Amino acid sequence: FFYLLAQMAGAGGLVSLLLGVDGAAAQNIVIAVVGVVMIAYVMIGGMKGTTWVQIIKAVLLITATAIMTVWVLGKFGFNLSSLMQQAVDRNPAAGEKLLTPGLKYGINTTTKIDFISLSLALVLGTAGLPHVLQRFYTVPTSRQARKSVEWAIWLIGGFYLLTLVIGYGAGALVGPEEIANAPGKANAAAPLLANALGGSVLLGIVSGIAFATILAVVAGLTITTSATFAHDLYNQVFKNGTATSEQEVKVARYAALGGGVIAILGGMLAKDQNVAFLVALAFAVAASANLPTILYSLFWRRFNTRGALWSMYGGLISAIGLIVFSPVVSGKPVDPLTGKSPSMLQGVDFHLFPLDNPGLVSIPLGFFLGWLGTVTSREFNRAKYAEMEVRSLTGHGVAEAIEH
Repeated sequence: FFYLLAQMAGAGGLVSLLLGVDGAAAQNIVIAVVGVVMIAYVMIGGMKGTTWVQIIKAVLLITATAIMTVWVLGKFGFNLSSLMQQAVDRNPAAGEKLLTPGLKYGINTTTKIDFISLSLALVLGTAGLPHVLQRFYTVPTSRQARKSVEWAIWLIGGFYLLTLVIGYGAGALVGPEEIANAPGKANAAAPLLANALGGSVLLGIVSGIAFATILAVVAGLTITTSATFAHDLYNQVFKNGTATSEQEVKVARYAALGGGVIAILGGMLAKDQNVAFLVALAFAVAASANLPTILYSLFWRRFNTRGALWSMYGGLISAIGLIVFSPVVSGKPVDPLTGKSPSMLQGVDFHLFPLDNPGLVSIPLGFFLGWLGTVTSREFNRAKYAEMEVRSLTGHGVAEAIEH
């Protein structure tokens, strides 16, 4: 859900920027229209269509970002120092602080701790994202799965380095005021940079690639959600495993529709939030609710059902609860540039938790509850753990699951 919020907010800001739409009501309409398009795509294209979109958009995204990076550096004689200095000159409010650690997360002790919390969520959350884990079901062998992960690490790591140049390039060539006043605010920085570099043509290309990226992620998330609801909840819980495949598909379509509606409403609420920050919240939830159970299941033979339930429920409830009562939802002071509070809800303040990201508390709590639930239960199945250990290390038995 939190990842869907990020993508819908990004899509709304992107399309609003392209169409020149301004005002909260108009942007809400744009988000609703984009959401309807995405729901239709998911229900028509399915997993195969989603996979192809993800493959194509990955190539386009990395290529376009590399071209923009070289283009930006070329405008400054391929001198990164000149680029960063220009970004400083265009932002007198921040000044030289723009080049030093702490402009956002080093203001005081709370923000420094918040940065540690954010880092934990980003590093550990990737391993627990459901729509990322689901991609391994599309890989034929365990050897190919490991190879695909190696490729992903190098490509994603290189892409993150390119975004450093893109960010300072937007600050240098576009300026903070224009970015803050654009639909989507900070989320519009890269498209605005594309417009500054190559005009409306490059803006259209980059926006198309960004939209394809959002489309692919939302499709993957929606399919994961609908498949989980149809197979795990509807069939296994409500029907006790008696539902037919046709019934599951039908329920999955309804679940995709319902999930899409929730994503649209959430996107309207979060349209002024930074997409990268919303993604970090999603990572925190994944790291708190999913990662402890995954790691314990793979590497602790004593781990059992109670430990799994306690770690999942404890990590999930603590992460979401801390987010609800954090400054992200309410209580942040008004930004003088925009005249609005950066919090999701305006004019109210019920925040109790001081950090923006809950990872520093919720991730260790998830691991602790997994341990506590296990040691307070007598359940232990050595044969089951041995079987799962062989499967996880060798990939034995995965062919039957894929065929099924």
